[in-house]
Amino acid sequence: MRTAFIKSLVTMAERDPGIWLLTGDLGYSVLEPFATKFPERYVNVGVAEQNMAGVAAGLALTGKKVFTYSIANFAVTRCLEQIRNDICYHNADVTIVATGGGLAYGTQGYTHHGIEDIGFTRLLPNITVIAPADAAEVNLAMNNIAKRSGPSYLRLARGGEPVIHAQPIDEELFGKALMVRPAGDVAILSTGGILSEAITAADRLTAAGIKTGVYSIPVIQPLDEETIAHLARQCRLLLTVEEHVVQGGLGGAIAEVISGLDVPRARLERAGIVHGISPNAGSHTYLRRLHKLDAGSLVDRIQTIIKRS
Repeated sequence: MRTAFIKSLVTMAERDPGIWLLTGDLGYSVLEPFATKFPERYVNVGVAEQNMAGVAAGLALTGKKVFTYSIANFAVTRCLEQIRNDICYHNADVTIVATGGGLAYGTQGYTHHGIEDIGFTRLLPNITVIAPADAAEVNLAMNNIAKRSGPSYLRLARGGEPVIHAQPIDEELFGKALMVRPAGDVAILSTGGILSEAITAADRLTAAGIKTGVYSIPVIQPLDEETIAHLARQCRLLLTVEEHVVQGGLGGAIAEVISGLDVPRARLERAGIVHGISPNAGSHTYLRRLHKLDAGSLVDRIQTIIKRS
């Protein structure tokens, strides 16, 4: 995802001399293509993320299109006030790019886990919140960001994610839930790099006789409420899957939509991180298993629910 982001940004910057990139002393081995080609539009502000957000807002208010880059917890949590007041309040054309969303920096411990960021950002005014699952979804997001102004939050994984979409995604589908497997009795709704686990789980369930669909939801704010409502009326069970605390993220947003629907509607279950055990450190694979976000745990959870119902 990070490679797709920087390639897309360089292409955008070749066409638009108003594009700037700021980093909080991170992104080495990722941002060099931009820094080398456009040194006058690249600024390393140092370990000063609040300043980075303020500088980005100032540049945007002079007509620039600005991208900031850091690890998720530093890109958002450390400078949330500046994002809220300087960027979003003024509807400034700033895209906050966060790498390592979720548990990707697992061995660094809770301080480096980006697990509340979707909840923080989707509550802010004027902002579009995007969590792509693979490079194709990153390119879809960047194409949309290039064409409009205003605040965006682009949540990337750390790298090495499998390619899910073999072909480029039609730009008209930006903001829509993307069908990966057609829904049956069950639909798994996933956001971000955890999508591969959702697909594996759905395939196992379908092979076991429980037809399970998968939808990738890269845009969480604004949410594709129409598709969510349709699936809630079509399916028996919806399971949201995200590397985020269960409150405030994708599952919370979908719960808000479903709560306003007329019955009958699908049962909603949310797979995510429960605060209280999140401070654990370990590999990405280990932490997904710990929080029951791996494919095997998702299969067990859905099979248990179906049997009980």
